[in-house]
Amino acid sequence: MRRWNGWGDEEDREELGAELLAFLREHIGPGRPREDLSLAQALAAVPPPRLPTSTRFSQDSELRLRHARGQSFADYLALRSGDPGPLAEAVALPGTHEETAEALAEAGRLGAIVIAYGGGTSVAGQLQVPRGERPVLNISLARMNRLLGIDERAQLARFGAGTPGPQIEAQLRGYRALLGHFPQSYRHSTLGGWVMTRASGQQSLRYGSIGQLFEGGRLITPGGELSFGGTPAAGSGPDLRELLLGSQGRLGLLTEVSVRIRGLPEHEDFHAVFFPDWENALEAARSIAQAELPLSMLRLSNELETETRMRRSGHAQSIKWLQRYLGMRGVGGGQCMMLFGASGSLAGVRRMRREALALAKRWQGVHVGKLIGQSWRKNRFRSPLLRNALWEQGYAADCVASTVNWPAATGLMRAVERAAREALAAMGERVHVCTHLSQVGRQGCSLCTSLVWPLQAEREADLALWQRLRLATAEATHAHGGSLSHQQAPAPGGDEFGLRLLRAAAAALDPGQMMNPGKLF
Repeated sequence: MRRWNGWGDEEDREELGAELLAFLREHIGPGRPREDLSLAQALAAVPPPRLPTSTRFSQDSELRLRHARGQSFADYLALRSGDPGPLAEAVALPGTHEETAEALAEAGRLGAIVIAYGGGTSVAGQLQVPRGERPVLNISLARMNRLLGIDERAQLARFGAGTPGPQIEAQLRGYRALLGHFPQSYRHSTLGGWVMTRASGQQSLRYGSIGQLFEGGRLITPGGELSFGGTPAAGSGPDLRELLLGSQGRLGLLTEVSVRIRGLPEHEDFHAVFFPDWENALEAARSIAQAELPLSMLRLSNELETETRMRRSGHAQSIKWLQRYLGMRGVGGGQCMMLFGASGSLAGVRRMRREALALAKRWQGVHVGKLIGQSWRKNRFRSPLLRNALWEQGYAADCVASTVNWPAATGLMRAVERAAREALAAMGERVHVCTHLSQVGRQGCSLCTSLVWPLQAEREADLALWQRLRLATAEATHAHGGSLSHQQAPAPGGDEFGLRLLRAAAAALDPGQMMNPGKLF
């Protein structure tokens, strides 16, 4: 069963390890553990629903609590403190497109706001129930989790929108096929959620982003139903799929999703390369991206993230031997680690490896084999569990994600890290801040900056500190030519005219403002 107040399932555990914990204490001071409220205590505070009972909606207190929040820091803090804020009056769990339409129609008759719920992994605050007199209902798509059809010759598959990542790949494996979309939230996030958040996967270099994989679907809106896609791209008119991608449930309920699939790769490898400094490492990453090698992924850790990953490994003796070898090859302090992956035929993977390593060598890269890369592949979906482990030791954690063109990448990274340190220094605190680069392309890349700091004595102080961090890092991002990812506020282009266009689309599909109004646009 999923944790009600954290990431992952109840049985999932991720230990910090003594060396990493000592490293954090040295850098930012000891943690300040706080006692969590229990599930029983939280349930005792759940208010009674304000709506009459219904056969389509459950008013079970625990079900309402478990659908109250996502995984943003504000959500996480609220649940750990046992005060999730307002809850939906009830939760629907439809199993078909038709049952979903019936639930939405009943919500309309009740004059309710509807918040769609997929895997509950949103980090943008979209699942938070608004305060006000108008009742709110959750419609969860969790039961819509099956493969509904497959065309092996066209390489298209149709799923229920509530299908989580592991079930997608498990159901395709019987056809020797895969989707290949692997976000960090893969174990719990859903196909419909990926579309609604315009998610990117860790191996999108080979398999594409969800926008490239999304072929079509069925959308239920208060104003009517839409079915789109399933055929080659039309030669005229706008593509309605683009309107839906990233819409965060503001336009309606996506019940079925058609995606482009492909055959399972014959072979897959992940390699690690170390560079003497960030400048060489960045140029290597840019060169590889612009050479358009058909790799599946590339990830580059900056100096402090590289050191943090080494401390976290728990293999002190192996790391000691690795550092001795790297020192002999001219890679010492300030080193940065790159991981890259290749998928395909055995001959193709070997060719990609040779070409990538040749480019890395031009920038003083030292290849250390596959062990570190294969370890990353094995454990990559466990990283979010670190937030639970850090909390238990008295530390808070969050991240700032952005996209940027190559020339501005270093300046933006340094500015965001500096802004975070200065923001907390002004409050008498220290922050552990480190960054990795991923989602590379010819023009630019994504940057993800991780932040860890000691918990405060009270929830309100933690929230104020986080908001200060968020504001400072957002200002630094925009000042250095970047765009924030995973944010609650809109900003396609950021101009009012563009927002008017999106609001007009929402008004056509949702004239009564049922679908999570006030979020995004």
